[in-house]
Amino acid sequence: MSTGPVYYGGQAVIEGVMIRGPRHMAVAVRHPRGHIVVHSEELSGLYTGTIRRVPLLRGVIVLWETLALGMRALAFSSQVAMEGETDERGEPVEFPQRTFWGMMAFAIAIAVAVFFALPIVAAHWIEAAGAPRLAVVGLETVLRLGLFVGYIAAIGLMPDIRRVFQYHGAEHMTIHAYEAREPLTIEAIRRFPKEHTRCGTSFLLVVVVVALAVFATFDALVDAGLLIRTASRILLVPVIAGVSYEILRLGARFERFTIVRWFFAPNIALQRLTTRVPDDEQIEVARAAFEATLRAAGLLIPGVREPAER
Repeated sequence: MSTGPVYYGGQAVIEGVMIRGPRHMAVAVRHPRGHIVVHSEELSGLYTGTIRRVPLLRGVIVLWETLALGMRALAFSSQVAMEGETDERGEPVEFPQRTFWGMMAFAIAIAVAVFFALPIVAAHWIEAAGAPRLAVVGLETVLRLGLFVGYIAAIGLMPDIRRVFQYHGAEHMTIHAYEAREPLTIEAIRRFPKEHTRCGTSFLLVVVVVALAVFATFDALVDAGLLIRTASRILLVPVIAGVSYEILRLGARFERFTIVRWFFAPNIALQRLTTRVPDDEQIEVARAAFEATLRAAGLLIPGVREPAER
Protein backbone atom coordinates (compact mmCIF):
# COMPACT_ATOMS: atom_id res chain seq x y z
CA MET A 1 0.00 0.00 0.00
CA SER A 2 1.38 3.46 -0.88
CA THR A 3 2.10 5.72 2.02
CA GLY A 4 2.59 8.84 -0.08
CA PRO A 5 5.74 10.81 -0.75
CA VAL A 6 8.56 10.86 1.80
CA TYR A 7 9.62 14.36 2.74
CA TYR A 8 13.06 15.18 4.14
CA GLY A 9 13.73 18.35 6.06
CA GLY A 10 16.57 19.90 7.95
CA GLN A 11 18.18 22.86 9.60
CA ALA A 12 21.49 24.65 9.45
CA VAL A 13 23.61 24.61 12.61
CA ILE A 14 27.06 25.88 13.56
CA GLU A 15 29.34 24.83 10.68
CA GLY A 16 26.95 22.07 9.75
CA VAL A 17 23.57 20.70 8.74
CA MET A 18 20.92 18.53 10.38
CA ILE A 19 18.75 16.31 8.15
CA ARG A 20 15.59 14.65 9.41
CA GLY A 21 13.99 11.67 7.69
CA PRO A 22 10.82 9.74 8.56
CA ARG A 23 12.48 7.77 11.37
CA HIS A 24 16.07 8.98 11.57
CA MET A 25 18.03 12.17 11.87
CA ALA A 26 21.69 12.99 11.32
CA VAL A 27 23.93 15.98 11.98
CA ALA A 28 27.14 16.60 10.05
CA VAL A 29 29.55 19.30 11.25
CA ARG A 30 32.85 20.54 9.86
CA HIS A 31 35.42 20.06 12.63
CA PRO A 32 37.90 22.93 13.23
CA ARG A 33 40.66 20.59 11.97
CA GLY A 34 38.84 20.19 8.64
CA HIS A 35 37.22 16.74 8.74
CA ILE A 36 33.48 16.10 8.94
CA VAL A 37 32.00 14.75 12.15
CA VAL A 38 28.67 12.93 11.85
CA HIS A 39 26.13 11.89 14.45
CA SER A 40 22.99 9.92 13.53
CA GLU A 41 20.20 8.45 15.60
CA GLU A 42 16.87 6.70 15.29
CA LEU A 43 13.80 8.66 16.30
CA SER A 44 10.86 7.23 18.19
CA GLY A 45 7.87 8.20 20.27
CA LEU A 46 6.25 11.50 19.39
CA TYR A 47 8.61 12.03 16.45
CA THR A 48 7.41 8.93 14.57
CA GLY A 49 4.09 7.98 16.18
CA THR A 50 0.72 7.66 14.50
CA ILE A 51 -0.32 11.17 15.52
CA ARG A 52 2.41 12.57 13.27
CA ARG A 53 0.48 11.33 10.25
CA VAL A 54 -2.85 12.86 11.25
CA PRO A 55 -3.68 15.97 9.18
CA LEU A 56 -3.73 19.21 11.20
CA LEU A 57 -2.30 17.50 14.27
CA ARG A 58 0.98 16.74 12.50
CA GLY A 59 1.62 20.44 12.01
CA VAL A 60 1.73 20.92 15.78
CA ILE A 61 4.12 17.98 16.14
CA VAL A 62 6.38 19.34 13.42
CA LEU A 63 6.47 22.73 15.14
CA TRP A 64 7.57 21.09 18.38
CA GLU A 65 10.15 18.80 16.80
CA THR A 66 11.64 21.67 14.80
CA LEU A 67 12.46 23.35 18.10
CA ALA A 68 13.46 20.20 20.02
CA LEU A 69 15.54 18.46 17.35
CA GLY A 70 16.99 21.74 16.16
CA MET A 71 18.27 22.60 19.62
CA ARG A 72 19.74 19.12 20.04
CA ALA A 73 21.52 19.45 16.71
CA LEU A 74 22.73 22.92 17.65
CA ALA A 75 24.10 21.62 20.96
CA PHE A 76 26.02 18.90 19.11
CA SER A 77 27.43 21.34 16.57
CA SER A 78 28.54 23.75 19.29
CA GLN A 79 30.44 20.93 21.01
CA VAL A 80 32.22 20.00 17.78
CA ALA A 81 33.01 23.64 17.01
CA MET A 82 34.65 24.09 20.42
CA GLU A 83 36.89 21.03 20.06
CA GLY A 84 40.47 22.11 19.57
CA GLU A 85 39.82 25.58 21.04
CA THR A 86 42.23 26.62 23.79
CA ASP A 87 42.39 29.53 26.23
CA GLU A 88 45.34 31.86 26.81
CA ARG A 89 47.07 29.17 28.88
CA GLY A 90 46.73 26.58 26.12
CA GLU A 91 44.07 24.63 28.04
CA PRO A 92 41.11 23.13 26.13
CA VAL A 93 38.03 25.33 26.21
CA GLU A 94 34.91 23.57 27.46
CA PHE A 95 31.35 24.64 26.74
CA PRO A 96 29.15 23.19 29.52
CA GLN A 97 25.74 21.92 28.44
CA ARG A 98 24.14 23.85 31.29
CA THR A 99 25.53 27.07 29.83
CA PHE A 100 24.26 26.19 26.36
CA TRP A 101 20.72 25.43 27.48
CA GLY A 102 20.70 28.55 29.66
CA MET A 103 21.62 30.65 26.63
CA MET A 104 18.91 28.97 24.56
CA ALA A 105 16.27 29.62 27.23
CA PHE A 106 17.30 33.27 27.41
CA ALA A 107 17.17 33.60 23.60
CA ILE A 108 13.68 32.05 23.48
CA ALA A 109 12.46 34.41 26.22
CA ILE A 110 13.74 37.43 24.29
CA ALA A 111 12.17 36.15 21.06
CA VAL A 112 8.78 35.68 22.75
CA ALA A 113 8.94 39.18 24.23
CA VAL A 114 9.94 40.90 20.98
CA PHE A 115 8.09 38.93 18.30
CA PHE A 116 5.01 37.85 20.26
CA ALA A 117 4.25 40.13 23.21
CA LEU A 118 5.36 43.48 21.76
CA PRO A 119 2.99 43.40 18.73
CA ILE A 120 0.06 42.42 20.96
CA VAL A 121 0.69 45.27 23.39
CA ALA A 122 1.20 47.78 20.57
CA ALA A 123 -2.03 46.68 18.89
CA HIS A 124 -3.91 46.98 22.19
CA TRP A 125 -2.71 50.55 22.67
CA ILE A 126 -3.79 51.50 19.15
CA GLU A 127 -7.22 49.93 19.63
CA ALA A 128 -7.60 51.85 22.88
CA ALA A 129 -6.98 55.02 20.87
CA GLY A 130 -10.03 54.22 18.73
CA ALA A 131 -8.67 52.24 15.77
CA PRO A 132 -11.03 49.66 14.15
CA ARG A 133 -10.55 46.14 15.41
CA LEU A 134 -9.77 44.57 12.03
CA ALA A 135 -7.14 47.24 11.39
CA VAL A 136 -5.63 46.46 14.79
CA VAL A 137 -5.27 42.76 13.93
CA GLY A 138 -3.66 43.68 10.61
CA LEU A 139 -1.26 46.04 12.36
CA GLU A 140 -0.32 43.34 14.86
CA THR A 141 0.45 40.96 11.99
CA VAL A 142 2.43 43.48 9.97
CA LEU A 143 4.42 44.58 13.02
CA ARG A 144 5.30 40.99 13.93
CA LEU A 145 6.39 40.18 10.38
CA GLY A 146 8.31 43.45 10.09
CA LEU A 147 10.21 42.79 13.30
CA PHE A 148 11.16 39.32 12.14
CA VAL A 149 12.24 40.36 8.64
CA GLY A 150 14.22 43.27 10.04
CA TYR A 151 15.92 41.00 12.56
CA ILE A 152 16.87 38.43 9.90
CA ALA A 153 18.16 41.15 7.56
CA ALA A 154 20.27 42.63 10.38
CA ILE A 155 21.88 39.43 11.62
CA GLY A 156 22.52 38.38 8.01
CA LEU A 157 25.18 41.09 7.93
CA MET A 158 27.24 39.20 10.52
CA PRO A 159 29.93 36.92 8.97
CA ASP A 160 29.20 33.97 11.28
CA ILE A 161 25.49 34.13 10.55
CA ARG A 162 26.15 34.39 6.83
CA ARG A 163 28.00 31.07 7.09
CA VAL A 164 24.98 29.52 8.82
CA PHE A 165 22.81 30.84 5.98
CA GLN A 166 25.21 29.25 3.48
CA TYR A 167 24.74 25.89 5.21
CA HIS A 168 20.99 26.54 5.05
CA GLY A 169 21.30 26.92 1.28
CA ALA A 170 23.40 23.76 1.06
CA GLU A 171 20.72 21.83 2.95
CA HIS A 172 18.01 22.96 0.51
CA MET A 173 20.11 22.22 -2.57
CA THR A 174 20.92 18.70 -1.34
CA ILE A 175 17.27 17.91 -0.64
CA HIS A 176 16.33 19.27 -4.07
CA ALA A 177 18.89 16.97 -5.72
CA TYR A 178 17.60 13.91 -3.87
CA GLU A 179 13.96 14.70 -4.68
CA ALA A 180 14.93 15.11 -8.35
CA ARG A 181 16.59 11.66 -8.21
CA GLU A 182 19.96 13.16 -9.07
CA PRO A 183 23.21 11.68 -7.72
CA LEU A 184 24.37 13.37 -4.55
CA THR A 185 27.53 14.78 -6.06
CA ILE A 186 28.68 18.34 -5.47
CA GLU A 187 28.33 19.09 -9.18
CA ALA A 188 24.74 17.80 -9.31
CA ILE A 189 23.71 19.47 -6.06
CA ARG A 190 25.08 22.84 -7.17
CA ARG A 191 22.64 22.93 -10.10
CA PHE A 192 19.65 23.32 -7.77
CA PRO A 193 18.29 26.49 -6.12
CA LYS A 194 19.12 27.41 -2.53
CA GLU A 195 15.44 28.09 -1.80
CA HIS A 196 12.91 25.34 -1.04
CA THR A 197 9.11 25.43 -0.77
CA ARG A 198 9.00 23.45 2.48
CA CYS A 199 11.54 25.64 4.28
CA GLY A 200 10.77 26.82 7.79
CA THR A 201 10.98 30.38 6.49
CA SER A 202 8.11 29.59 4.14
CA PHE A 203 6.24 28.03 7.03
CA LEU A 204 6.61 31.28 8.96
CA LEU A 205 5.09 33.40 6.20
CA VAL A 206 2.17 31.00 5.81
CA VAL A 207 1.69 31.16 9.58
CA VAL A 208 1.49 34.96 9.42
CA VAL A 209 -1.24 34.85 6.76
CA VAL A 210 -3.24 32.11 8.52
CA ALA A 211 -2.84 33.89 11.86
CA LEU A 212 -4.27 37.08 10.36
CA ALA A 213 -7.43 35.20 9.32
CA VAL A 214 -7.76 33.26 12.59
CA PHE A 215 -7.10 36.23 14.89
CA ALA A 216 -9.40 38.51 12.89
CA THR A 217 -12.20 35.93 13.17
CA PHE A 218 -11.65 35.57 16.92
CA ASP A 219 -11.56 39.32 17.54
CA ALA A 220 -14.71 39.80 15.46
CA LEU A 221 -16.57 37.26 17.60
CA VAL A 222 -15.11 38.09 21.02
CA ASP A 223 -14.84 41.55 22.58
CA ALA A 224 -11.49 40.84 24.25
CA GLY A 225 -9.21 42.90 26.41
CA LEU A 226 -5.44 42.61 26.51
CA LEU A 227 -5.37 39.53 28.77
CA ILE A 228 -7.92 37.53 26.78
CA ARG A 229 -6.35 38.62 23.50
CA THR A 230 -2.93 37.42 24.65
CA ALA A 231 -4.38 34.10 25.88
CA SER A 232 -6.19 33.62 22.55
CA ARG A 233 -2.95 34.10 20.63
CA ILE A 234 -1.28 31.39 22.71
CA LEU A 235 -4.19 28.93 22.63
CA LEU A 236 -4.71 29.33 18.89
CA VAL A 237 -1.07 28.58 18.00
CA PRO A 238 -1.78 24.82 17.52
CA VAL A 239 -4.67 25.60 15.16
CA ILE A 240 -2.56 28.02 13.13
CA ALA A 241 0.40 25.64 13.01
CA GLY A 242 -1.79 22.74 11.91
CA VAL A 243 -3.49 24.64 9.08
CA SER A 244 -0.24 26.28 7.94
CA TYR A 245 1.60 22.97 7.73
CA GLU A 246 -1.12 21.45 5.55
CA ILE A 247 -0.97 24.44 3.21
CA LEU A 248 2.80 24.08 3.00
CA ARG A 249 2.54 20.36 2.19
CA LEU A 250 0.02 21.04 -0.54
CA GLY A 251 2.33 23.68 -1.97
CA ALA A 252 5.25 21.25 -2.04
CA ARG A 253 3.13 18.49 -3.57
CA PHE A 254 1.75 20.66 -6.39
CA GLU A 255 4.78 22.87 -6.90
CA ARG A 256 4.87 21.95 -10.59
CA PHE A 257 1.78 24.09 -11.25
CA THR A 258 2.45 27.72 -12.11
CA ILE A 259 -0.39 29.08 -9.97
CA VAL A 260 1.02 27.30 -6.91
CA ARG A 261 4.47 28.74 -7.56
CA TRP A 262 2.93 32.22 -7.81
CA PHE A 263 1.12 31.70 -4.51
CA PHE A 264 4.37 30.72 -2.75
CA ALA A 265 6.54 33.32 -4.49
CA PRO A 266 6.66 35.56 -1.37
CA ASN A 267 7.91 32.57 0.64
CA ILE A 268 10.74 31.98 -1.79
CA ALA A 269 11.55 35.70 -1.83
CA LEU A 270 11.82 35.73 1.97
CA GLN A 271 14.34 32.88 1.81
CA ARG A 272 16.75 35.17 0.02
CA LEU A 273 17.38 36.62 3.47
CA THR A 274 17.91 33.28 5.22
CA THR A 275 19.96 31.44 2.59
CA ARG A 276 23.25 32.15 0.84
CA VAL A 277 25.06 30.33 -1.97
CA PRO A 278 27.30 27.70 -0.28
CA ASP A 279 30.82 26.72 -1.22
CA ASP A 280 31.79 23.14 -2.14
CA GLU A 281 32.92 22.27 1.39
CA GLN A 282 29.58 23.33 2.83
CA ILE A 283 27.71 21.27 0.24
CA GLU A 284 29.94 18.34 1.21
CA VAL A 285 28.79 18.69 4.83
CA ALA A 286 25.11 18.83 3.82
CA ARG A 287 25.61 15.75 1.65
CA ALA A 288 27.26 13.92 4.54
CA ALA A 289 24.27 14.65 6.78
CA PHE A 290 21.82 13.47 4.12
CA GLU A 291 23.80 10.31 3.38
CA ALA A 292 24.01 9.52 7.09
CA THR A 293 20.22 9.82 7.38
CA LEU A 294 19.74 7.51 4.40
CA ARG A 295 22.33 5.08 5.72
CA ALA A 296 20.62 4.92 9.13
CA ALA A 297 17.37 4.04 7.34
CA GLY A 298 19.11 1.41 5.18
CA LEU A 299 18.45 3.36 1.98
CA LEU A 300 21.93 4.47 0.92
CA ILE A 301 23.23 2.95 -2.30
CA PRO A 302 26.24 0.68 -1.59
CA GLY A 303 29.63 2.06 -2.53
CA VAL A 304 28.94 5.68 -1.52
CA ARG A 305 31.70 7.34 0.48
CA GLU A 306 31.45 6.85 4.23
CA PRO A 307 31.80 10.03 6.31
CA ALA A 308 33.54 9.87 9.70
CA GLU A 309 31.27 8.76 12.52
CA ARG A 310 31.67 10.26 15.95
